[in-house]
Amino acid sequence: MEQAEKDKNELWEWTKTLFIAFAVAGIVHFFLFAPVIVEGESMLPTLENGDHMLINKIDYIIGEPERFDIVVFKAKEDTYYIKRIIGVPGDHVAYENDQLYINGETQAEPYLSSLKKQQNLGSGTLTEDFTLERLTELDKIPEGYVFVLGDNRRNSTDSRIIGLVPIEDISGSINYVFWPLSDMGFVE
Repeated sequence: MEQAEKDKNELWEWTKTLFIAFAVAGIVHFFLFAPVIVEGESMLPTLENGDHMLINKIDYIIGEPERFDIVVFKAKEDTYYIKRIIGVPGDHVAYENDQLYINGETQAEPYLSSLKKQQNLGSGTLTEDFTLERLTELDKIPEGYVFVLGDNRRNSTDSRIIGLVPIEDISGSINYVFWPLSDMGFVE
């Protein structure tokens, strides 16, 4: 009788432990971090096809998206994109002669320097000229939206095509690759 009671208590303790472990894992996954795999080449050279990363959901629970953050957002039904925020609410965005202008001021994009060096740009620029007005008919990015671009500007479906991205559609930021091991580390 005592052994049966002891086995029952042990089973109950294991059940509680497993339930708590799954609950904590679910909370962490839903509210804090989630894995994602890069599909495609739109973020080269920063991210490569097949990179495994963690979405940091905490950043936008306690703060707002910032310029140059790499984010994951819902683009269509069951389709998520990974892109870099270039413009935030209140910004005017333009590109001229392969130079980014935010609110009329030139912006450095060090994450593109290796791509500009390695690509044959003799036939043009990495990023074609545009203005926010030409793309959206707006002179500034409205509250609640961001303007995103892929780092591989010649091969990216981004705000130049899909328009401004609602901040509410952003799942979180990406700043750490955990697989493959050769690429493990923080991304900028």
